Amino acid sequence: MKCEGFGCSETLSDGTTLVGCDTIYAVNKEHFSHNWTPIEKTQHLLDALEANKLPNKPVDIVLTGGEPLIYAKESLFVEFIEHLHSRGHKICFETNGSLAIDFERYPIYKECVFALSVKLASSNEPQKKRINPDALLGFASNAKEAFLKFSIDAQSIDEALKKEIESVTAIVPNLQVYCMPVAYDKKELEKNTPALIEFCKENNYTFSDRLHIRVWNDEKGI
Repeated sequence: MKCEGFGCSETLSDGTTLVGCDTIYAVNKEHFSHNWTPIEKTQHLLDALEANKLPNKPVDIVLTGGEPLIYAKESLFVEFIEHLHSRGHKICFETNGSLAIDFERYPIYKECVFALSVKLASSNEPQKKRINPDALLGFASNAKEAFLKFSIDAQSIDEALKKEIESVTAIVPNLQVYCMPVAYDKKELEKNTPALIEFCKENNYTFSDRLHIRVWNDEKGI
């Protein structure tokens, strides 16, 4: 998904401006593939963790993207997740919830947490593409833990948004709902936060901040 409706932008060195999600550099192959590192063996992923001084003690590891579950069936990726679990790490996937997982074939995913960041109409993605009821039910029924997380900008907050969220929660009514402001830098974060906090208070949702932006703004590679 491109989520061009979020309006997050990035200007390249040649002056080209790309509009879409807040991690365009992770999904746009045309402009950013030269910065990506090919992974051919599980050990390459493990080496990357060691290079970043992953503690020996168990920690929370969040896999985000882009969409991390496009690799869910690849043996290299499955082995990597199994290794992390064997070391006692808590593994959380940030996924848009549109790709179903075969929990019986890959039981390691039953040990994982899934943050289901289902895209809303404001993303400008078609409903058929962004909402997969069977996939959502699979996460809710099989994962160690799962919750819904919606990215919302202040101008989208109205009665229609509330009804749209309720249409998703009706599919998996037992999952907790988090709402997070759309933002690619501190300025955007501050613009969208106050109204969203009020929206959460009014509807008994949990506000989810973007702490990495508050700490590091829009810096990359930290």
